[in-house]
Amino acid sequence: MQQTMENQKTTIQEIWKKRPLIISGPCSAETEEQVMETATRLAKTGKVDMLRAGIWKPRTRPGSFEGVGTKGLPWLQQAKKVTGLPTAIEVATAKQVEDALHFDVDVLWLGARTTVNPFSVQEIADALKGVKVPVLIKNPINPDLELWTGAVERVAKAGIENIGLIHRGFSSYGNTEYRNAPMWHLAIEMKRRNPDMLFINDPSHICGRRDILLEVAQEAINLDYDGLIIESHIDPDNAWSDAKQQITPEQVGQLLGEIIWRKEDIQSEEFHAMLEKMRQQINQLDDELMQILGQRMKIADKIGQYKKENNITILQTRRWNEILDRACKKGEKLGLGKEFITKYLDAVHMESINHQNKIFNS
Repeated sequence: MQQTMENQKTTIQEIWKKRPLIISGPCSAETEEQVMETATRLAKTGKVDMLRAGIWKPRTRPGSFEGVGTKGLPWLQQAKKVTGLPTAIEVATAKQVEDALHFDVDVLWLGARTTVNPFSVQEIADALKGVKVPVLIKNPINPDLELWTGAVERVAKAGIENIGLIHRGFSSYGNTEYRNAPMWHLAIEMKRRNPDMLFINDPSHICGRRDILLEVAQEAINLDYDGLIIESHIDPDNAWSDAKQQITPEQVGQLLGEIIWRKEDIQSEEFHAMLEKMRQQINQLDDELMQILGQRMKIADKIGQYKKENNITILQTRRWNEILDRACKKGEKLGLGKEFITKYLDAVHMESINHQNKIFNS
């Protein structure tokens, strides 16, 4: 028995290190037959490393299907026994952690609604003390990297060594294309802060619909994500939850086959020499940009002093609109997007305002 447990532990560690790591399964475990058939068909693709299923489902509004609960855990246990696929589920309370471990679930993850609440994260972290189970942490619903980072720190302090991150998109007012806006820049920053941590993408929850899954999954791989977690169902249109974003196990295999799998690096002296040459050019241009920005701020300081002496307000809305309009027109001709120009100049403008504020308050 002890030897079997050690072998299983080794297997999980090996799978955890696999790149790309592919996790798939139904949004919700509905029946034993559904879980078994999904697992069997996913295993047949030969491209899935781990089976996921929702046992407890935190829904936005009451009355929606909230999962079968603990009775679904033996179904996952049996699916693992038959297919050899390790299992992963979401947990939101200490009791759910206890139940999941009792039924030999291999990997736990914290959902977006849990990550957003430090009290819930701490409860789970306390329940994980002394346990050697890998834990994945989804980004919080709202675009707040400090909450995401805080969840990682709490779980790490509990002694969990294998921690991974799941980017599932963020709730954003006015977002119409995605169920959850990817906000790639936030995910990239989180990856920058944790360069050695497993980082996987959840295109199902970002998209909310199956027709753009490949597009988002490919974007994630282009950005050097370590894997994907994709929802799959034997009959997606009749799934009890999140039907529009699920695909069949066979479609999962097809999607994975269509992705262009990128590498972070290749062993080629010619490639590295050319890349280094272009990076040096980027470094030179960045240095020049810093010099120009520094000169710009010195002029902003002079303008601030002049405004102060003449009792003129710092913010000049009409002038700022002129700058934006002029820059966007010029940027478009240079192949720069309007959104980028606006964000860039907003940052420059705020720095100018901060400089002038210091002068006004001196």
